[in-house]
This record gives sequence, structure tokens and C-alpha cells, in this order.
Amino acid sequence: MSPFLEMKHISFSYHEETGETKALSDISLEAEEGEFIAVVGPSGCGKSTLLSLICGLLKPEQGEILIQGKPLEENSTNIGYMLQKDHLFEWRTIFSNVTLGLEIQHKLTPQRKNQVREMMETYGLGEFAQARPSQLSGGMRQRAALIRTLALEPEMLLLDEPFSALDYQTRLQVCDDIYKIIRQEKKTAILVTHDLSEAISVGNRIYVLSSRPATVASVIPITFADQNLTPLARRNSPEFSGYFNQVWKELEDHAS
Repeated sequence: MSPFLEMKHISFSYHEETGETKALSDISLEAEEGEFIAVVGPSGCGKSTLLSLICGLLKPEQGEILIQGKPLEENSTNIGYMLQKDHLFEWRTIFSNVTLGLEIQHKLTPQRKNQVREMMETYGLGEFAQARPSQLSGGMRQRAALIRTLALEPEMLLLDEPFSALDYQTRLQVCDDIYKIIRQEKKTAILVTHDLSEAISVGNRIYVLSSRPATVASVIPITFADQNLTPLARRNSPEFSGYFNQVWKELEDHAS
């Protein structure tokens, strides 16, 4: 059985008036169904470009991307994309923000509305349905952004540093919350982050990218004795420091 996602020998360059900037070179990456993959690498190495290729916003110059064994351009798999900022609209209530994607796609049926309300209740936002974004904490806003993404019933989630705008304490809590939600919803997820601790705390595997043009420097499987640990609990486990040192060394060895 083929992996849920396969990227095979992907290369991509940005072309501008000033010349060509090679972003990715011969990248191969896999994600099994229900797996949580983390991608780390030096700043500017092309991590976000990788996500843009997976969701079809950009097209690779070389290589192919398969989802459930089918080429991306022939695929109907629904992919959710969660960005660094929550992009909630202040003039809309939290409920109308969360249902915006369904509204745009003309899928805002009574059944879908009820499903969204149930998710908001389950994930602690039920009482804030009629609140405005400015009335919510940063962590609650990110939770709303995730529910907005999940409302479209994606089969895979792409997470582009979704916690980076939060303060450290909130970041830890929201990372825990969102990890639990993704696990509960049984989604395949790919997280791009510059935070090594974050990658280790959520990932089943970590892809370490080199500096630009990015190649896959190494792939590090992450295994804890207790596979049911939350991200916060992983940070306190004895295996954590060993993985941190391993990922750090890989980054240092391929930084230039």
C-alpha cells in the first residue's frame, strides 16, 4: 500500500527579473495516513515553499507529488492549510469566521452548521460563538482557525508555523490542544517549524532540510516509550534531549 503523500525528487526555483533562486533540490518526502510529519531547516531554506507545492499553489519544476497514489493535479483530496496568522475577520463573529470556508464553497447547510457548533463545544469555544476575534486570546483564536480548517473536512492538514505569533506559554498550551484535536480527528498532518522542541514534541518523523537550495539532510524517526504522550509530556520525557541533540547536530552539519 502506497503512502498517503509521496513527494518524489522535487525541485523548484523562483524566477524573477533579477535572476533565478533555487529553493528546493531533489526533495523526497513521505507521510503515511494519520502520521504527523515535522519539517525543520535553516531560515529561508524553502520550508513554506514545500507546503505550497503540496497544496498545489506552486508546481514543481522536476519530480512528482502523489496523494493516495494519484498525481496531485488529478487528485480530489481535500487539503487544509493553516497559516502563521489566524486571519480572523473582526467584523464577523467567531461562528461566522469558522464557517466562512463553508460559506464560500456554498456548503453551509444546517447539518454543517451543527457539526461546526459541536466542534466548537468540544474544543472549548462554544460559549464564544457570538464573540468577536478581539475578545479572544491568541490561543483561542488559533483554535478557531483550526476549527475553520477542519470544518471543510480536509483529509490532510498543512501547518505553516501556526504557533509562532504566540507567547511561549500560550504556544505550549495551544500546541498541546491542536495536537490532541488533530489526533482525535485522525488527520494526516505536516508541520513546518523552526522550533526543534516543537517538532520533536509532535512528530512521528522529522525531515531535516539543508540550507538553500534545500535537500533532505536526514530523516529522524521519533519514538517514545509511551506513544500516548502529549507534546508537553514529551518535552519532559528522558528521550527528548537525545532527539534534540540529534536534530541540532544535523542542522549544524548541513547549515551551509
